[in-house]
Amino acid sequence: MSKLIINKKIRKSKIDKNIYGHFSEHLGRCIYGGLYLDGKINMPVVEALKNIKIPVLRWPGGCFADEYHWKDGIGAKERRKKMVNTNWGGVIEDNSFGTHEFMELCDKLGCEPYINGNVGSGTVQEMNEWVEYMTLDGISPMSKLREENGRKEPWKLKYFGVGNENWGCGGNMRPEYYADEYRRYQTFVRNYGGNKIYKIACGANGNDYNWTKVLMERACNYMDGLTLHHYTVPYGWSDNKGSATKFSQTDYYETLSKALYMDELIENHSRIMDRYDSEKRVALIVDEWGTWFDIEPGTTPGFLYQQNTMRDALVAACTLNIFNNHSSRVRMANLAQTVNVLQAVILTDGDKFILTPTYHVFELYKAHHDAELIDSYVERELIGGEAKVPNLHVSASVKKSEQSETVHITIVNLSATESYPINCVTGFTPKTVTGRVLTDSMDAYNDFDAPDKVVIKKLDSVSVSGDGFDFTIPACSVAEIVVG
Repeated sequence: MSKLIINKKIRKSKIDKNIYGHFSEHLGRCIYGGLYLDGKINMPVVEALKNIKIPVLRWPGGCFADEYHWKDGIGAKERRKKMVNTNWGGVIEDNSFGTHEFMELCDKLGCEPYINGNVGSGTVQEMNEWVEYMTLDGISPMSKLREENGRKEPWKLKYFGVGNENWGCGGNMRPEYYADEYRRYQTFVRNYGGNKIYKIACGANGNDYNWTKVLMERACNYMDGLTLHHYTVPYGWSDNKGSATKFSQTDYYETLSKALYMDELIENHSRIMDRYDSEKRVALIVDEWGTWFDIEPGTTPGFLYQQNTMRDALVAACTLNIFNNHSSRVRMANLAQTVNVLQAVILTDGDKFILTPTYHVFELYKAHHDAELIDSYVERELIGGEAKVPNLHVSASVKKSEQSETVHITIVNLSATESYPINCVTGFTPKTVTGRVLTDSMDAYNDFDAPDKVVIKKLDSVSVSGDGFDFTIPACSVAEIVVG
């Protein structure tokens, strides 16, 4: 029997709810045909996202952001400029979803907007005027233009990214050059009235630690957050990334191993950031993460549409545990991407939609939002052959109410075949213990013929014992335990 130790006396950092954020780009059917259907916001999809308490949504990209010129996406839709989306499929972008539509979407979701500005092909003036257009409550050419387009009151905008992947599709810049460009551009991202912009600089691609060093050294005092991008690609960036649904057990463990690399990345980038920011004022923001496999057969190249199995669910669960456990530095993350692209939480077909296993992980983890991280430890062994992944992975938090405290434990069983009995020691006699679990075979998924194959169920094996409780976690599963 494995031992799980939860110590709520050791309180750590706040788990910022924005760790559970999402990313929406003008890519494939994420916006058009996903979040935005037939010229309107797709309300059934919005309601599903509200159920997982989506806290923040990033837009318009991604690589698309550094070719996006915001004035093309305002005003009467029939007069908006059309463009070729050169990054994603070469399709025509008609700009019918722009600033007003995105802000309306965030309002309906009840989430914070996170907008990425164009450094790669845009100008300082363009970025300055966009922020003014959105947030100035006063008399100016941009506020007048906003009112002419149907919006008199300014929006509240907290999060603004100054460029995206400027080491790659955002301009192929060197870190020294981007650091200077960041300092220049962010100067003109103004705070108007009571609106305070949280400025986010483009950070590293994976393990490019020099990028982080240079940005922190040269621009730390001008930023509130620094990004990190890491995708889980089992066998590297080749034309054959492997199927999202047809894979071996070796592929399964290799994928989980690549996902767990996130922990090392955060540790190393955080150490560099600590040299220049020992008080952890600047957040590490993982604003693109998730699995990346081959597109589904028969779908459009460049649209990055892939199915979503229990393997993806375990990647999500382990990654969110990692973010929780590093929440003193990681204060936002954005899964790529919300609908119909890469590791989506929702897949649509016209006006129909299904919830993926990854969606259900976000449902299981939503109690961690703004909770307090507490100490957790689980005995584990290495499994998976050469991949050498731990069999168990955990994070825990506590939330106070007026009369009591509730502990939430999220634990993952990475074994594709073995269940494990677990004895959890809490140091107090629980009044109540309940559990929910998401489990199935490693390649199980939901589709439009079987939308409820992989769903959350009650974890029946939980029983209180002394100063803790016992339970059995099934193979290939993610469980939430609630201790009252």
